[in-house]
Amino acid sequence: MNIIYPINYRQSLVVTVLIIFVLGACFAAIVYGGLPIDFTKLVTGNLNDLEIEVLGNIRTPRVVLAVLVGAGLGVSGAALQGLFRNPLADPSLIGVSAGAAFGAVVAIVLINSGSMTIKFGHYLIPFAAVLGSLLIIIIIFSLTSSFTQSGITYMLLIGIALNALATVGIGFLTFISTDSELRGLTYWMMGSYGAASWDLLVPAIIIILFSILGLIFLARKLDIMQLGEIEALRVGIDVKRVKRSVIILSALMIGASVSLSGIIGFIGLVVPHLVRLLGGVNHFYLLIASALMGITISVLADLFSRLVIQPAELPVGLATSAL
Repeated sequence: MNIIYPINYRQSLVVTVLIIFVLGACFAAIVYGGLPIDFTKLVTGNLNDLEIEVLGNIRTPRVVLAVLVGAGLGVSGAALQGLFRNPLADPSLIGVSAGAAFGAVVAIVLINSGSMTIKFGHYLIPFAAVLGSLLIIIIIFSLTSSFTQSGITYMLLIGIALNALATVGIGFLTFISTDSELRGLTYWMMGSYGAASWDLLVPAIIIILFSILGLIFLARKLDIMQLGEIEALRVGIDVKRVKRSVIILSALMIGASVSLSGIIGFIGLVVPHLVRLLGGVNHFYLLIASALMGITISVLADLFSRLVIQPAELPVGLATSAL
């Protein structure tokens, strides 16, 4: 059975146009900001020390993070909608986003003490967020391991329940937080790419790119899964393995994204629908195009959030939620 098959002319055209949009959005995000960079100086490399510092250590890592988060949310949203055969499915539906957010909130409010900060440094909150997402995955698979039929439905229901419980925990910790913690916590919960740094980006790049490639190689099986679990089993698809792979790969991307940017809403929900309207439902095309459109929206939303109320910065989650 072929794992991947070619995309048609219309889908190729959509992908090509989206690549152009991605390049244009990334270029605009690098050039424009609180300190505009002259295009001629950027091309010739005739930049002063301040511009080099801004580009190399502030703006470029931020754009790279926006690219990673946009691609991860777009691909995971498309994959989860295909797996659950539910147009309302998105990365937050199975509880992983809320689990990652809960882990980060616990780190901010309860364990962000002097000793823990010294031990983990600025890795503390991302590490706690990834642990929170992994905990949600373990609970989901533990509670659904005994179900042979309708396993996807039970995964969805348990994910919704865990999402609600994590939201309750976040609300409680927000209530007991101090004023200084509350300000940082509220901004983080709305989403921001402002904390991007190269040492944090390296592991995120590895995790998200690996997960995206893994889901793309499952594209053909996701197409067959649209027939239903029983029909997929009849044609030789290991349904349980596909479910496990899609959930774990999506959760890894979501955990890595949320751990660095906070909760960025609606990209995982809206982007796959827009891509389907443009080119169809073939998952090989859908996953690639969702990554590209997710990048475009994520980068442009970050650029908008940086420019709209200068010198202050609007949370990126508010900009994406406008979708």
